[in-house]
Amino acid sequence: MSLLDAEATVQIMAGPQVAASDASGASDAEGLIWRDGAFHGDVWVRAADGEALTERPVVLSKKRWLAERDALDGRNTPIALRLEPGEGIDDLSADLPRFALIALSFPKFNDGRAFSAATLLRQKHGYAGELRAVGNVLTDQIPLMRRVGFDTFEVVHAPTRRALLEGRIPEVKLHYQPAVAHEPPAGTRPWLRRSGG
Repeated sequence: MSLLDAEATVQIMAGPQVAASDASGASDAEGLIWRDGAFHGDVWVRAADGEALTERPVVLSKKRWLAERDALDGRNTPIALRLEPGEGIDDLSADLPRFALIALSFPKFNDGRAFSAATLLRQKHGYAGELRAVGNVLTDQIPLMRRVGFDTFEVVHAPTRRALLEGRIPEVKLHYQPAVAHEPPAGTRPWLRRSGG
């Protein structure tokens, strides 16, 4: 299933109310997912290991995916993968195109392993689907998350939600390391990069 087919199926399977909201780009102030400058409801359902799967788009753990990969092959609804810090990616490289979304977990503010995982997914493995930050997503991390390829953010932290809604997320314009996004050198120092926009 292609990514475009998966996105269409996500909208269809989410039900008419959510599908219409996502299709029109309408926001949902109560939603947890920050995307394209607004909060939205989440059409994905996180399925616990051993729990029966519904016909809605599901997010599976790596352990469950590996255990049920063959049985899930014929599934017509989109599948997403959730990776916890320290879980490897290389053994999933052939499966990555099957996931419409990959959620990388930030369990606490000082655990940045998901930054490395995002970089590997985008640069080494060429993953082009939606990359979502989940868990302890905080204001000062979001600009850095964007640079390594995150598209969407599950935000439950109230001050971070307010900062996003009020447009108070500080963007860093100059960087000493290149990122996933193409950033041209700034001036005469080839190692100094300038963010686009």
